[in-house]
Amino acid sequence: MRILLTGATGVIGQPLCRQLLEAGHELTVWSRRPAQVPALCGDAVRGVSSLDQLNDETIDAVINLAGAPVADRHWTAARKELLWDSRVTLTEELVHWLGRRKQRPQVLVSASAIGWYGDGGEQLLTEASPGRVEYTHTLCDAWEQAAKRAASYGMRVCILRIGLVLSPNGGFLQRMRLPFKLGLGGRLGSGRQYMSWIHHRDIEAMLQWLVESADCHGVYNGTSPNPVSNREFTAALAHALKRPAFLPVPSGVLKLALGEMSRLLLVGQRVAPVRAQEAGFCFRFRHLETALADVLQKAE
Repeated sequence: MRILLTGATGVIGQPLCRQLLEAGHELTVWSRRPAQVPALCGDAVRGVSSLDQLNDETIDAVINLAGAPVADRHWTAARKELLWDSRVTLTEELVHWLGRRKQRPQVLVSASAIGWYGDGGEQLLTEASPGRVEYTHTLCDAWEQAAKRAASYGMRVCILRIGLVLSPNGGFLQRMRLPFKLGLGGRLGSGRQYMSWIHHRDIEAMLQWLVESADCHGVYNGTSPNPVSNREFTAALAHALKRPAFLPVPSGVLKLALGEMSRLLLVGQRVAPVRAQEAGFCFRFRHLETALADVLQKAE
């Protein structure tokens, strides 16, 4: 297939490109820095700076992963504007361009996040669960609605609500490794908030599966079948690194240091990938201990 990707130079996108190339697909990446795309994503991957460069070319599928990192900076007004523009505005532009094309792709697979559910407490959340209205829900819902408009052009649309991705090459785990390796790790707040994680190999496989599976459409949760509490996660990470985890960080400290963004750490979602499992997707890493061992070995 001829596949167009956005956000392909990120933590998920780079290994996904290698996987898709190995499967025999032809890849083009829409990027602000197209000259860097071959080095980051593979020599056979072409980078373009404008969608109009592809007006006369056949495209079979689109994978939309674009979005500035949510947890890298404080949620100032300027940062929130960037988060919106890099997700919602970019997706709106992409879908509008798809609607203008004479030849349209068969499918759009667009990323979202489990932040759509808001603070889920300890309730098990499936794709049928409602979201709680707060900042992350509002952002993700607008992102999803922008992508869903591609269905009006006759395209199959899949939305993947991605959880906490365990990767050796970046993301939240990389930020946690140093304090834990120094023996300074511990639970955050009460430790009861759930962390719905997924190994990077499984999220990459799920993205390819959604592209290639003609019967898949609608919303899917991109999380492992076994979410854990923050207390369980930090204990497992400390054990994997052979370090203690006895320095909890009080909620008040996180709120003072991070402001509104502290909700990313203090509230959680206990998410189940019901639709993917019902459709026959097979997870390679179902348990946290196995996933952490694999990722940390490759991160050394």
